[in-house]
Amino acid sequence: MTETNGLLEHPHRRFNPLSGEWVLVSPHRAKRPWQGQVERPAAEVRPPHDPGCYLCSGNERAGGERNPDYTGTYVFDNDFAALRPDAPEAEVEVDGLLRARSESGVCRVVCFSPRHDLSLPDLEPAALRGVVDVWAEEFARLGSRPDIGHVQIFENKGEAMGCSNPHPHGQIWAQRSVPLIAAREGERLGEHFGRHGRTLLDDYLRLELDRQERIVCANDGFVALVPFWAVWPFETMVISRRPVPDLLALEDGERDALADVLKRLTTRYDNLFGVSFPYSAGLHQAPTDGQPHPEWHLHMHFFPPLLRSATVRKFMVGYEMLGEPQRDVTPESSAERLRALSETRTTAGAA
Repeated sequence: MTETNGLLEHPHRRFNPLSGEWVLVSPHRAKRPWQGQVERPAAEVRPPHDPGCYLCSGNERAGGERNPDYTGTYVFDNDFAALRPDAPEAEVEVDGLLRARSESGVCRVVCFSPRHDLSLPDLEPAALRGVVDVWAEEFARLGSRPDIGHVQIFENKGEAMGCSNPHPHGQIWAQRSVPLIAAREGERLGEHFGRHGRTLLDDYLRLELDRQERIVCANDGFVALVPFWAVWPFETMVISRRPVPDLLALEDGERDALADVLKRLTTRYDNLFGVSFPYSAGLHQAPTDGQPHPEWHLHMHFFPPLLRSATVRKFMVGYEMLGEPQRDVTPESSAERLRALSETRTTAGAA
């Protein structure tokens, strides 16, 4: 009998040791009728090259620059960046209540492929490994700058996640400060390492591998699982088996393993509801402040919004905005559904 058996049918709260926050789980609510918003599935048929797409090879971008005829990955500075390297120094401090300070940084766009009609699960293993390599190259290049303290690599996929262009791409925001969520994780990781001399995620992964309740898929280098404290219905986390602080510490075979797990996980996502599955995903790595960070453990979060089908999504409203996150299906049941899916493409996906 597992520790959660007595809770699986009743309301309970679960603790997230990475953030120090709680999530309310209400399994009985999954049976309630739904009369809320139904999403319109995005059109799935796209051409290999779209002459009107500002990310396709050879096309003019929104900012006026023209893309080269790239054949693999392509990275460029965001034409409408949220951060700028030349932000003037300024600060506001009034009675400890009105506080603000300038923030400098760089925003980059990473096109995963010249093919407009693909997404991560559609890429060949060698091409997906190329994406991992580019992430590592950009992390190294940006992280070595003295004005950069954190590099956030992420992808928003699908209209449901506010993605403004369906071409397969992600972003990298590198900035002077460590942003809130990564900083909060860093504090929790540091506390655990200070007490035990091991990374928090190393200890957590050992528990999950022993229990096998929330594992989705795995290989020799990485494990994909639904976290015990997951908030989003089909949220997952990809964790390196070896506790390394960032992509640069991965060996060659481990980079292949990361690409393999990402392909297998995202294929399962697409097979879940028979659509190109929307999500926001991103890597969490150690700060780039030039200091050793043995407490950090490389991992990647996936936050998909879909709840019951391709047309019903989870909203963070009401209690979630005023109280704390809440979910209706247990992480164990979500993991079981994802684990049962084929790793062979059974839908048209993004094509």
